[in-house]
Order: sequence, then C-alpha cells, then structure tokens
Amino acid sequence: MKVYRNINEFEGAKNPVVTTGTFDGVHIGHQTILKRLQEIATKHRGETVLLTFHPHPRMVLFPDDHGLELLTTQEEKIRLLEKSGIDHLIIHPFTREFSRTTSIDFIKEILVTQIGTKKLVIGYDHHFGRNREGSFEALKESGPVYGFDVEEIPAQDVDNIAVSSTKIRKALEEGDLATANEYLGYEYMLSGTVIKGNQIGRSIDFPTANIEVGDSVKLTPANGVYAVRIELEGAVHKGMLNIGVRPTVDGTNRQIEANVFDFDRDIYGKEIVLHFVEKIRDEKKFDDLEALKKQLEIDRNKTKQILGY
Repeated sequence: MKVYRNINEFEGAKNPVVTTGTFDGVHIGHQTILKRLQEIATKHRGETVLLTFHPHPRMVLFPDDHGLELLTTQEEKIRLLEKSGIDHLIIHPFTREFSRTTSIDFIKEILVTQIGTKKLVIGYDHHFGRNREGSFEALKESGPVYGFDVEEIPAQDVDNIAVSSTKIRKALEEGDLATANEYLGYEYMLSGTVIKGNQIGRSIDFPTANIEVGDSVKLTPANGVYAVRIELEGAVHKGMLNIGVRPTVDGTNRQIEANVFDFDRDIYGKEIVLHFVEKIRDEKKFDDLEALKKQLEIDRNKTKQILGY
C-alpha cells in the first residue's frame, strides 16, 4: 500500500476506484465498503484509493470540544487499512481552509482532477464538503457530468446493523467489550510506551508494565480487568490488564498496567500494543494487598482459560 500524507503527493492510479471518509476504527461497516471497493477494482482492472483526513475534522471544527475520543491512532488506522488490501491511501491534512471546500469543488477538484475517480463507493448516509452539504444524490447528479459512477452501500448490508464509530465508542466506555469487538471485527487495540511505575504489583508477585498512551485522544476502555494479547519486541505474548485508579492502594490517577505471563525483562521505553480479548471484571477496592493478590490469582486463572494458555 502506498501512503501519501497530502493529496498533492498522489501519483495517480489505474482506473481509480475510490472511497472517502474518516474511517475511525476501520470497523465492519468500513470493511464492507473496502471489500466492495476491491471487488469493483478487480472487475475493472483498477486500483483502490482511499482518501481520509488528519486530524479528525471535529478536532479542527470544534477545538473547544474536548470530549472527542478516537478508536484508532493514525498509525493504527494505516495498519488496519493495509491489512484490508487498499492500494493507495491518501491522508490529507484537514484544516479550517479545507473545511470551507464546497461539495461541488470537492467533486471537481479532488475526486475528478486530482484523483481521476472512475468509480466512487460510499457508505450509507455519507456527507461531505462545507457544512456537510454534499450527499449521495449530489454525487449521482455529478457522476455523468464528470465521468464517474457512484455506488452507495446500504445500511442493511452490514448485518442489518447501522454500525458506527459512535456506537463502538459508547460500548467501550461502558465496558461492553464483546459488542465493541463484534462491531469492529477485530480485538480493540491500545498502543503506548512502557514507563516506570511504583512497583506495587512486583511486591505481591504480579509485576506489571505501566503503559503511557501516546495519543491524547485515543479512547481507553472502561476501568476493569481484561484478558489481552500483547505485542512487544516483535512477539505476541498473553497476559491480563488493569485499567483504573487502583483503589486498594488509595490511588487517584488512572493507570494502565499489564501483567505479561511468564515474562521478566527490562522493557522500559519499549513500544507495546494491547489487544483486548475479553473483560474479566470491574475494578474494585479490596481490604488489603493480600486480598487483592488472591483475586488477581483468580483473574489470572480465568484469563489463561480465555486465552488458551
């Protein structure tokens, strides 16, 4: 997959079959669009092109709205889109100026002149251009004029569920990992760097890697204990994860701590990727560290069963 950080870098494609959108999460609704994109490209001997934007438009249009949390960082999104088989990925900077592009200029200047779109595939209820004025109807009218076809993926084609990034965010915020993973079509992931903690876990034989998430708008799931797969130094490990304030030791700051099974190496400063498999339980306060240790032993056994360890 070729990645372009600005549409002006795009070198062109053969019979471009195009889609556009933020694609946060690259969930099963997005995957339906991408699959259709590939089917058309194969049929017409063309290449697939996905136009997306960075930062997320809401961050530019509503900078004072600090409630936005994203399902994927830019690098995670690139990784997922590459797995989907996209040929060309254009990540165009989203600015205030760009947001003023009218829907007709978006069609003429970007889709037609700069990309050379032959076929456009969009998701259900897709809008684009200044004030989201552009619609499927506008694209259908413009297609014959500018020489491209347009196809809309109806909502019922996504397992009769109107899957959206908003619904997935809500599920993760509520700790409903099963629903989130079902809608995503893969295990939710969280990327970060291993930092030094206060090593309380080591004192009760449950050493943990404290993780600092690099992207401030990346969504962290609800507090609790999770079974996870852990990408670290080129290998995949199994373990359990706690997200929360650690009430048993009177903690106040929310932390992310991973206990990697059968692992004892210095990994401070290393990059780590957590894949959330299943939620074990909510976070709770125990009477003392000994009671916490007993519960963690139960959690570890349950996690090992889930992960087939």
